[in-house]
Amino acid sequence: MAKIMELATAIRENVNDGDLLVMEGFTHLIPHAAAHEVIRQGYKDLTLSRMTPDLIYDQLIGMGRVKKMIFSYAGNPGVGLLLRFRDAVENQWPRALEIEEHSHAAMANAYEAGAAGLPCAVFRGYRGAGLTEVNPNIKSIECPFTGEKLAAVPALNADVTIIHAQRANKNGDVLLEGIIGVQKEAVLGAKRAVVTVEEIVDDFGDISPNAVVLPSWTINAVVVIAGGAHPSYAHGYYSRDNGFYKDWDRISRDRDVFLEWMDENVVKSGPQAFEVHVKKGPAK
Repeated sequence: MAKIMELATAIRENVNDGDLLVMEGFTHLIPHAAAHEVIRQGYKDLTLSRMTPDLIYDQLIGMGRVKKMIFSYAGNPGVGLLLRFRDAVENQWPRALEIEEHSHAAMANAYEAGAAGLPCAVFRGYRGAGLTEVNPNIKSIECPFTGEKLAAVPALNADVTIIHAQRANKNGDVLLEGIIGVQKEAVLGAKRAVVTVEEIVDDFGDISPNAVVLPSWTINAVVVIAGGAHPSYAHGYYSRDNGFYKDWDRISRDRDVFLEWMDENVVKSGPQAFEVHVKKGPAK
């Protein structure tokens, strides 16, 4: 059952060195504040999984906290490359990085399999794909009913999944609205789950038919961090900070500039820094 707590406590109680850590979110609701707390607390030797790793994974990699990344696309959305990720792959700085690359379909199916308690995901895909030559976790099997050749990949079951959402109620149930990725599946398949939210409310009120509600029994910790997804956006609360994504290309291009920025804005900062980016209350 979810407990409402401070961010530092939630991360300390649920993240460990060497964990398979999932931080999902699709275009919005990306858990930047929580990722920064993971960095501040010094966790290392992490395996990161995400369908579309962007800035928070670039930061964790550049700080030397990651030994492996499982992913299906990596980039600074709308801008270009993840330069700390590229430096780690090409130059082993600040450490060597193992990568396991998949298609979006494979990742989505792997999360779904994890949520369903299955050992692997089976789907049509990877026919003629070059990834099968470099990723030993892409297998093929024969359907016992039709004889069709299908792709199979291991299920994704995180040690801990961290996501951001708009609201939670006082019971610890969580509401996500807007564009939804694989957050639900990533939470349901995880051993532990931490959710940061914009606010806690008495009642969710009118709920969009496209919304997702995660019941409190699927979550370990709920944390209120207004603006916790910045610079990504939170549907109904604040917009995407496009300027920061452009700035990140400059910040991350040079190792010393990157380290100086991280020290000043993450290591020596705190969750309160996120609150300056958001107006009080949902956007109308």
